[in-house]
Amino acid sequence: MEVVLADTLLARCGDPCALLRAVCAPLSAERAEALRLLLQRLAAGGLPPGEAEALRQAAWEVALERCRPLLRGGEGGAAAAGEVCGERLRLARAARGALRHCVQLCGAPLAARLARDALAELAAGGGAGAEAAVEELVAAAPRLEEPALVARCVAAALALVREEGEGEAAAALVAGRLLPALGGNGAALRRVWEGLLGAGGPPRAGRALLALSALADALLPRGPAGPGLDARLCPRFWRVVQEGLTERDGLCRKRARYLLKRALDLSGGQPAELRCPPDGGDESSLFWWSAEKNEKLVQFWETYILIMETLEGNQIHVIKPVLPKLNSLYEHAISGEKGCWLFHPSWHMCIYKRMFESENKTLMKEGILHFLELYETKRLPNSLTFSEFVIGPLMDALSESSLYSRTPGQLMGACPPLGMRLQKFLATYLVLLPDEEKGSFLLKFIQKMTSRHWCAVPILFLSMALAYIPVCKVLGAEGLHALRDVLQCTMITHQILLRGAAQCYLLQTAMHLTDVEKVSLPEVSSFLLSLRPEESLRRDTMLWMELCRWLQVNDRCFRKSVTSDFEHQETSSLCQYVRSLVGEYLKTSASERENCFMPDWFEAKLVATMILLAADVEQMRNKYSGKSNIEWIELEAFLNPLLDVLMKLGSNAYIPTLKTDKSLQLLLKLLQTRSLKCSNTQDDGVLFFIWKSLMTPVESILEFVLRRLTTNELSTVGDLDRCDLYLALIPEIVNLCLQVSWKKVPSIRNFILSLTNASIRNLQERNCEEEPKLKEQIKKVASMASLTAVCEIMDRKPEAHLESLPSVDALKRFISFSQFNELLKKPSYIEEKSSLCEETASQGWGKIVARYVRDQWICLRFILNSFPTLAQEYEETSQMSLSTVERSRKILESALEALTILPSDQVLPVFDCMKVLVPKLLDSAESLCIEAFDLAWKIISSLSNTQLIFWSNLKAFVEFVFDTEVLAVAASAKGQAYAKIKEIIFKLIDMSTTKTGVFNVVLSHCCRSWIFPTVDERSALTNAFLNAGNYCELITEACVFGTVFRRDQRLIQDVHAFVENLGEKCAANVVTESTNRDDHYVRVCAIKFLCLLDGSNILHKTFMEDIFIKLLDKDELVSRSRTRYYANSLQHRIKNRVWQTLLVLLPKLDQNFLCGTLDKVFQAGFRNNQASVKYFIEWIVILSLHKYPQFLNKFWDCFCYDEEKLKTSICTFLSVLSHFDIILQNTSEKKPALKKALIVVLQWCFNHNFSVRLYALVALKKIWGMCRILRVEEFEALTPVIESSLQQVENMHGTGNARRNWQRIQDHFFFATFHPLEDYSLETIFYTLPRLSELAEDEWISLSKFDRLTDIPLPPAFQWYRSRMELRDLKPSDWSQQDMGSNSAETDSQTEWTDVQKKIIPWKNSTPSLDLEMVFQDRAAKLGKSNSRLIVVASLIDKPTNLGGLCRTSEIFGASALVVGSLHYIQDEQFQHLSVSAEQWLPLVEVKPSQLVDYLQQKKTEGYTIIGVEQTAKSFDLTEYCFPEKSLLLLGNEHEGIPANLIHHLDVCVEIPQQGIIRSLNVHVSGALLIWEYTRQQVIKQKQQK
Repeated sequence: MEVVLADTLLARCGDPCALLRAVCAPLSAERAEALRLLLQRLAAGGLPPGEAEALRQAAWEVALERCRPLLRGGEGGAAAAGEVCGERLRLARAARGALRHCVQLCGAPLAARLARDALAELAAGGGAGAEAAVEELVAAAPRLEEPALVARCVAAALALVREEGEGEAAAALVAGRLLPALGGNGAALRRVWEGLLGAGGPPRAGRALLALSALADALLPRGPAGPGLDARLCPRFWRVVQEGLTERDGLCRKRARYLLKRALDLSGGQPAELRCPPDGGDESSLFWWSAEKNEKLVQFWETYILIMETLEGNQIHVIKPVLPKLNSLYEHAISGEKGCWLFHPSWHMCIYKRMFESENKTLMKEGILHFLELYETKRLPNSLTFSEFVIGPLMDALSESSLYSRTPGQLMGACPPLGMRLQKFLATYLVLLPDEEKGSFLLKFIQKMTSRHWCAVPILFLSMALAYIPVCKVLGAEGLHALRDVLQCTMITHQILLRGAAQCYLLQTAMHLTDVEKVSLPEVSSFLLSLRPEESLRRDTMLWMELCRWLQVNDRCFRKSVTSDFEHQETSSLCQYVRSLVGEYLKTSASERENCFMPDWFEAKLVATMILLAADVEQMRNKYSGKSNIEWIELEAFLNPLLDVLMKLGSNAYIPTLKTDKSLQLLLKLLQTRSLKCSNTQDDGVLFFIWKSLMTPVESILEFVLRRLTTNELSTVGDLDRCDLYLALIPEIVNLCLQVSWKKVPSIRNFILSLTNASIRNLQERNCEEEPKLKEQIKKVASMASLTAVCEIMDRKPEAHLESLPSVDALKRFISFSQFNELLKKPSYIEEKSSLCEETASQGWGKIVARYVRDQWICLRFILNSFPTLAQEYEETSQMSLSTVERSRKILESALEALTILPSDQVLPVFDCMKVLVPKLLDSAESLCIEAFDLAWKIISSLSNTQLIFWSNLKAFVEFVFDTEVLAVAASAKGQAYAKIKEIIFKLIDMSTTKTGVFNVVLSHCCRSWIFPTVDERSALTNAFLNAGNYCELITEACVFGTVFRRDQRLIQDVHAFVENLGEKCAANVVTESTNRDDHYVRVCAIKFLCLLDGSNILHKTFMEDIFIKLLDKDELVSRSRTRYYANSLQHRIKNRVWQTLLVLLPKLDQNFLCGTLDKVFQAGFRNNQASVKYFIEWIVILSLHKYPQFLNKFWDCFCYDEEKLKTSICTFLSVLSHFDIILQNTSEKKPALKKALIVVLQWCFNHNFSVRLYALVALKKIWGMCRILRVEEFEALTPVIESSLQQVENMHGTGNARRNWQRIQDHFFFATFHPLEDYSLETIFYTLPRLSELAEDEWISLSKFDRLTDIPLPPAFQWYRSRMELRDLKPSDWSQQDMGSNSAETDSQTEWTDVQKKIIPWKNSTPSLDLEMVFQDRAAKLGKSNSRLIVVASLIDKPTNLGGLCRTSEIFGASALVVGSLHYIQDEQFQHLSVSAEQWLPLVEVKPSQLVDYLQQKKTEGYTIIGVEQTAKSFDLTEYCFPEKSLLLLGNEHEGIPANLIHHLDVCVEIPQQGIIRSLNVHVSGALLIWEYTRQQVIKQKQQK
């Protein structure tokens, strides 16, 4: 209509120029739209010859004087004039259109003028005028002809596209408006293309895709292919698309999929031969098409796009069915004849990368497993892309620890699926990889493992996968160095076992993959030293033997070292290398200056390790050759240089200090070597020969050490490290003499005597000078350290009988009367010559003083433990004589002072002293002891975050706080100390919830001291077991101890269990110290303690009864706190643990006690219990009634409560009756009990609840069977009724669940297999029953854990240990939880799905357009919209949730617009939550409710039918109404519907037929139904037209 009016006006008007000028002044929104329409008709109709120039001039004036000012400043003017936002937008749209038509009329000159002015505006910074400048370029671009100007426009457009930061709006404007305009200019298009994807590199993927989407019409035209550019032939275009497909930004991915679909649609619609050139040196084309294979190509790409679009859902239940289609992709992608890729493998990598980067960890794991399995099964052709993908995105994804969790069906300790799949994949991949590529791939793989801080779990399984690669010699020195770097990564984790296991696997990797001809022995030995002996590589392990075999097999194959002395040989043998290594190690140049610092221990460890390895290799070689008498020629050659030096130590005072240090370091490392297999050193041939050889220089070594420690030769701070070396040697030499030859023991005794006396003399010397010299202070530190060493040797080696030495009395006297916590004054350094050494010394003076004080307490600990009377025999001769108590008090006060002085890591000897002192003082000095408890606890708390020193200090703390005598004295007084100890108990339990293993230390100590008291403890107290009763909270809490672990904690536990299950195959299991820090050990310890109790012992009996009552109370408390609780919740677990413990105690309880407590057990049965708890309660009731049938009357009373109380618990008591034969086993008169049971059961067989009837029928079947066996005459009348009823149940027919449930409940383990008497065992209670009742796996305690905890041994004759085999072999099955249909097949096992969920994405009509009827931000210019003619009007709706849902529905079904009352709604969080970004792709129009009448009238004039969703007298049924193509759907308000003043503007009302009572549907649901019905009808019409 508007076009007709414009044409008529132009025809009637003789002067178009005058008409244009008349319309322009003043230029309102209506006039601007009229001006745009007139210019459009003039440009479309062509210019009359006579009027052309005048018309051009008029158009020129309109463009420059009217349209351009309106674009640049019109918005501000409109705002000043008070115009509404809608008017301004109309004005701007009309001005843009008018300007474009002016350029069409004026041609290139006007286009050039506008372009220059716009470029100048942009160059000046743009600001507010930037948008107007871009719009001017949009109008000018199609008509630009000057190459330089075109280049400038293109450069400006690309600059705006590339602009980062706040340039997003400008980039969107350029992409939506300017780039499509430039695409219409052939010269400009090529420049834009080169700028986007040229040699300079494209902008980031998001901006590049934005620009390419805007240029899609030019680059991928839908019509016949023109002479222009074809993006499909550019490899860089495809790289950008692939990058976009895997971007984290959803909008980028959507644009990339749009471009891919557009290219595929173009290729499929115009089948022709097409091949994109290979990208660089790549092997295959990124994209190709062939008319011959058109159908196959379409099928491949449709599947590919389906997968990519499905991944957008991010929901595993939607995505998993689509994954099998990936297999068909590979079938299409690989040529069976040529064995090569038909489609570039990078397309497949995009799918996997998209999955690997998903936020959904389950989806990530599925993607990784699918990729690993696919490559293993499909045997894909080799591709560089695959190798890069494995080392890049795949390894990045594998760093996520949570992926290595077990599947629900796997048992704890099994290898997780990802770990197994990784092993197979890596082995298969390496086998298929060409030989020349294996080395570089593995090197990059290992280096990737060092490029980040990996967690313990991923590094373990990656190392394991490397170790399982079949032997191939591909790694050189660089690979060995990379493996060493990985070893450094494994040291970060705190999980020692996992760290050790990773080290073991990395060593195996080195042995399997290293090409020995490319590495030298020094490089191998340097690598070996990165392994920690206490965690992985230690003698006598399987790993050590494997390493020895590897060295033996490859001996003389290693590359010669650069520094080797054997120039004439190309290779190096192990023995030659070790001999050279020892010689070089002990060699010191004469010119080398005496160094005040100790040499690093690295070299000594290296030499000692290589000597032992070479010796074991020699032994292995001799063993294989059949030699029985080994001469140890090579080992002797290794040791001779060391023995030469050691023999000279005592006689040659001029040996360089560095040489003595090195020789003693090596000696210490050799002496510290222990055999794991042989308890007796003489059985270890290598070790015995080494020790026997080292016996020779013992006197020389002792003489040297004595001289160094007792004279003034140690004079600097650096010498204290040497002092530590000498003192560490002394106990090893003592041990050597005791093990090998007692002939040297007199030398040891003389050495100890001389050292003790000299050290005491040095310490007793008094210095008169105010400023002590450093040398004197160092001498005192060394002397105190020497006394400490002597005390520790006497304590640990009583078989040497050193306590009989005369010097021991002097030592005792000196320590007893010395001043405690004596501090060394800091000396002056001015006069010292070696100031350089002192200034750079590693130890500060504070550390030295702390060491000195600690050594005093170590000596005092020895005196207190060996001589408890504290020098009492010397009281008469001493002026300082005090009573023993006073002396103890004084020492304890000093101990408290020491705790404040010493660093937390050095308080252990003070704790040990307090253990002796506190029991003596608790009566007389309670407040002092409490102070000691508090201060010690404060230190323990501060150490809780440390790993190395915490446990030893905790053990010492526990031993003195929970000393038997301390506990007894505190309990007898019931004073503050008693309360303090109980407070500490609960603090320790609380700490144990965050630091696993703390409670284990406390409980293990207490249980051992209570049940197995030592002689001293028994003499101190008549019965240590009294403490168990006084502190029974400890046992009570232990019985129910355990937290619900976080997922990451459960993962670590699972992997720990997996490593432990490897046994000796993994050396880490052999060499790492077993700490018993598993939380299960707390309960295991408590249960074993209870198992050892004797019911005939009155103390034990009282204790067990107390525990039984307390546990029942705890169960009641948990039930009261939460009446309903989830399966496997903490409440469920606690209740389960309570009843497990009660079941253990039950056989030890007597009749009188049970008589009073059985009612509590019955009351527990009335509560709402989970299945596992229910079974334990039933079991306890059965055993109680079996042992004491006289309690049956109490049991019958349970059935007398009202139905309300019994409705949740009657099944528990009916289950008890199903084992009635066990209950009556000890009863002579069975008939009365059977009669009562039959009466009780029959009434429940008619209950309305199906489950109750089933339980009752099971019980009835059991009881009736017993009646028939006993032939109870009284029931003969009931025989036909009961037997026919049971027969009917057995033969019930039908397809429902009744028959299946009857069969299941009879087959259930509790009724079919479980025997309450024969199955009574620890295994049934703690492992089998929890497993069968589907309790969480971390609640199952296997018997192996009872065996491993040796602190508390069970008696050999303990009978209740294992379950019967019949019960152990059962699988979990709870009939009530498996009520599924009979056709419930496992869909996961299907290899292909017949149908998958697919997201419908209509895209062919969704190209960015220049539709001027829509604001850019409100139309889907990023990908465009469909051409539906449905408008949904929701202006009357005011709830953001309904509007958000309607927005999503309208967008999905392609409505042309959604009309809302205010655009502010789209900022609402509720709206956005329900719309899920639909507002970005759907045009939104704001029409306020007050404007609806005018809006509806306007749409009527445009040919729209106004349809109201309302129930009226003349409304049409939705199922019968036929929607016109141009339909406007008016939705009413949520509460009031459509107002009366609007109903008469409707053309028709449509109502939704209803069957229910409620009057109306939700407005969103109503709208969705009508939108779908409209869409359905239009789709049918389109199909009919085709």
